[in-house]
Amino acid sequence: MFRLTQFMQEVRNPTPPGPRINPRGPVVIWNLIRRCNLTCKHCYSISADRDFPGELSTQEVYAVMDDLARFGVRVLILSGGEPLLRADVFDIARRAKAMGFYVGLSSNGTLIDGDSIGRIAGVGFDYVGVSLDGMRETHDRFRRKQGAFDASLAGIRLCRDAGIKIGIRFTVTQDNAHDLPALLALADAERIDKFYLSHLNYAGRGNVNRKDDAMLATSRRVMDALFEACWRHLEAGTPKEFVTGNNDADGVYFLHWVRRRFPESAAHVRAKLAQWGGNASGVNVANIDNLGNVHPDTMWWHYTLGNVRERPFSEIWMDTSDPLMAGLKARPRRVKGRCGACAYFDICGGNTRVRAQQLTGDPWQEDPACYLSDEEIGLAGPRARLEVTPYSRRETVK
Repeated sequence: MFRLTQFMQEVRNPTPPGPRINPRGPVVIWNLIRRCNLTCKHCYSISADRDFPGELSTQEVYAVMDDLARFGVRVLILSGGEPLLRADVFDIARRAKAMGFYVGLSSNGTLIDGDSIGRIAGVGFDYVGVSLDGMRETHDRFRRKQGAFDASLAGIRLCRDAGIKIGIRFTVTQDNAHDLPALLALADAERIDKFYLSHLNYAGRGNVNRKDDAMLATSRRVMDALFEACWRHLEAGTPKEFVTGNNDADGVYFLHWVRRRFPESAAHVRAKLAQWGGNASGVNVANIDNLGNVHPDTMWWHYTLGNVRERPFSEIWMDTSDPLMAGLKARPRRVKGRCGACAYFDICGGNTRVRAQQLTGDPWQEDPACYLSDEEIGLAGPRARLEVTPYSRRETVK
């Protein structure tokens, strides 16, 4: 995750850089339930509005929470499917808060209504994130349900008015990039605390729809728009939290922006970006799915490291006998192609490994969604981009 506002603030108010410090335990994104009342186009969990057998019981969830706390995990993001469809979600969330976790809720927003907002506020969630795929027409088409946009926006407003930190999550593709300016304006008009832009990742239903991924030029345009929006807020003294995810090349692209706009700050910003270090899958970000399977992050559902019913999460997460985990935890990671030769590898960390794995079968190949040119990443002279032949998902399942 690239915290754009944080790095832009380094231009205005620099702080001393230091070594990269990994937290004791990863952020855990926990898909408590797979059932969802929507069937979104790019859903990584390929959810549906039906019950899925074998999901963790309440007591099993509690036992895992105890292990996570002992292991040093401090952040839990409760997700789905739609987590509000799980009958015990508020019990789980209250217990997590009582244990001292930072607790986020990742929802589609349609079930946040006059009946549920009191319970949501009563938990004291540290953050609620609601996905919007564009403005009304675009969102409803992506969500495959008419009225989904209005319901989600109503839920966002209820959270805001209840004093809950609320954010919009937007996954950009070629089919919805045109709505970004209107969404940024909506976030301002509705006084929304956070805007999270996710690049499409090749996982779940997103893998099926990767032909619709935003082209490289589109990625650059949306990042330019985000940079300008973030800077306007800082200049106006009304900073909003802007964050991007699933493409760590954003950090390098931002450095080029700084070099053009504020060259005197470039060396400092570069040092802070290197301290961040880019992709953290398998290190500082983890995923537990509805069945208790552990994955390097939410986009790796086709690759299971172990199951919390069979081994504690703390053991699974530190087990580098798994070749993928050994590679993800290696410093530096041993990656190939443009990523391996990139002059800014220390900033981006080789970007998102799951895209390389989905398209080539090799998680250590270059990330095909890096939208910077060879010249921008310090390669000498023009060079042909890697030609890849997609593997079937059956061939890549562990």
